[in-house]
Amino acid sequence: MFIRTPADLGAVIRDRRRQLKLDQAAFAKHIGVSRQWVIEIERGHPRAELGLVLRALDALNIRVDVDADQTVRRRAHGAVDIDAIVDKAKRPGHDQ
Repeated sequence: MFIRTPADLGAVIRDRRRQLKLDQAAFAKHIGVSRQWVIEIERGHPRAELGLVLRALDALNIRVDVDADQTVRRRAHGAVDIDAIVDKAKRPGHDQ
């Protein structure tokens, strides 16, 4: 499945939570957020904190897989080259 929008991600989280028979309150407690946060992420709130989203996905055993061979890399004027940043961070002796 391709997740292209916050609403797509919210639907995946909601469906998996329901498959695991977790209500929103129990799920929220399990990952250390409020029930309101769960409601918002499931509705596709576009500004959810990435760390919390990843924690939620992990708690639901949802794997995030990036297929770099299928990714179209665009180097538009002024665009950030994330690959260069990651490569630089991986070099020995780089301060982290």
